[in-house]
Amino acid sequence: MAKKAVLAAAALLLSISSPEAWATNGDTLIGVAPASRAMGGAGVAAPQDAISAIFANPAAVCMGPYCPGTEVVFASTIYNPSVKATVTMGPQVVSAKSDMRPFIIPAVGMVTPISDRFRFGLGMFGITGMGVDYRNKGIDLNPGSPGAEGDIYTQLQILKFAPNVAFLVTPNFSIGTSLHLLYGSLDLGEGTSHNYGIGEQLGAIYRMGPCSIGASYTTAEKLSHERVSDFGGTEQKTLEMESPRTASAGIAWHATDNLLLEADAKWLNWSDADGYREFDWKDQWVYALGMQYKDPDGLTMRLGYNYGKNPVRLHKNFDLMGTTQIQGNTVSNAGYEYLRIIGFPAIAEHHFSFGVGYQFTGSFEAHLGGMCALSNSVSESDASGTYTFSSKVRETSYDIGLIWHFM
Repeated sequence: MAKKAVLAAAALLLSISSPEAWATNGDTLIGVAPASRAMGGAGVAAPQDAISAIFANPAAVCMGPYCPGTEVVFASTIYNPSVKATVTMGPQVVSAKSDMRPFIIPAVGMVTPISDRFRFGLGMFGITGMGVDYRNKGIDLNPGSPGAEGDIYTQLQILKFAPNVAFLVTPNFSIGTSLHLLYGSLDLGEGTSHNYGIGEQLGAIYRMGPCSIGASYTTAEKLSHERVSDFGGTEQKTLEMESPRTASAGIAWHATDNLLLEADAKWLNWSDADGYREFDWKDQWVYALGMQYKDPDGLTMRLGYNYGKNPVRLHKNFDLMGTTQIQGNTVSNAGYEYLRIIGFPAIAEHHFSFGVGYQFTGSFEAHLGGMCALSNSVSESDASGTYTFSSKVRETSYDIGLIWHFM
């Protein structure tokens, strides 16, 4: 019964959050909920609400502004990405825009005390998503040919359910851990495969007067997608996709009673993660800067910036007639590069964000935010110049969050 309940909740969340590129750092969100996202995803040392604490650093639920009481957060992100592909084969050139529409990513979180030193947190949120929809757009490996349908469709989504425990070792030092229960789906145009995974996140925060430092580590988290594609053969095969090991560190400084400045650095180990390794993603360093001004009368304003160089390696002058092995499956180089560049263009790099919030009463506050990821393009051709694959990605999003405090 418990498994069915988790599956139903996960299916509901995923059903209303159809991704194009959830944008981000590779395929991972820069942050969850308005406070985190408005500050560029910075928050390892000083997250500002229950959801961003559980997402960024499980030790933070003992150090946040919501301590020592209970906090419940409901948040949602509305994404409006724009993805365009161009396929060139000899003299023929076909361009099209992906048909994914604006979509919603919900998130829920809460923290509550267990004792004077122990606190419990719980979060459920979408964390990973990317894909395109070029069905009936003519974007295929034979552009302009009679009967070409151009039916490439891809979709990857991962939802995390994260129970969290934190312990206040001293008044200025906290440690914590979260168990990550994952529910994911993958569709490569031949039907959707669903499965479960598990992982763990560890964290610590130390406070020194107006400054605090934090660190967090997340294990690799594998999902096995059965019968997801025939990879050009006759039998549908299994593809393993693994969320990468992630390590992050941050520093926060309360420059004044009202002004908070934060800076984070994060490392994502794509090159050792199943699936991403086969598609030749490189490790990624992400840098986030955030600023928050909190007026004593209840108004909060935030600005942020997030940068991570796109992890997708370009294979310029690839061998058109060669083949590539993907977890034991032999794929033509043309199909392999087509899927990497056209099917999963996780290439956003520069993100600018902002937000505003207001505390209406001692127990209720609301927050809004927005993000813009600047346009970025990639392109590669085979050695003969016959094929060229190009993708261009631009992203905007809007966030809303409602927070209740209970003492």
